Amino acid sequence: MNDIDQIIDEHSRYLVRIAYLYVKNWSTAEDIVQEVFVTFFQKSEQFRQEASLKTYLTKVTANRAKDYLRSWKHKKDVLFETIFTSTKGVEEMMLEQEQLAALEKNLFQLPLKYREPLILFYYDEQSIAEIADYLQLNENTVKTRLRRAKQQLKEFFEEEEVESN
Repeated sequence: MNDIDQIIDEHSRYLVRIAYLYVKNWSTAEDIVQEVFVTFFQKSEQFRQEASLKTYLTKVTANRAKDYLRSWKHKKDVLFETIFTSTKGVEEMMLEQEQLAALEKNLFQLPLKYREPLILFYYDEQSIAEIADYLQLNENTVKTRLRRAKQQLKEFFEEEEVESN
């Protein structure tokens, strides 16, 4: 197994999950990660090894996902989905619901400014200082956003519990 295959095998599943947390679509997340790997292998000499390869690829993936969310293609896809959502079959909708865990569902209800620090803190296990540096925010702002995100998630779960009873 050569270096390229090893890097892809080692990091692809993790990076796809990171991209999915941003874009909320598995195929789009896979496309983003594929682009990240292609770009990395074309420009691997630019990787200065100031951080681990995993950290570097995670940041590139997050940036690509954010670029996608700002893109015209994403806005067009959202508009298309809004117009044609009624064409989905009942089975397809149920399958989608089964695949999404309660945490994921509630996580996506959060605004990106709250979701992003939460993902970086709990999923990517970055420190408050690293998140503040990455998002170019004050550390206290990151702490506040984490606290508010956790509070909103708690409220989502409490609402679901009341609705199910």
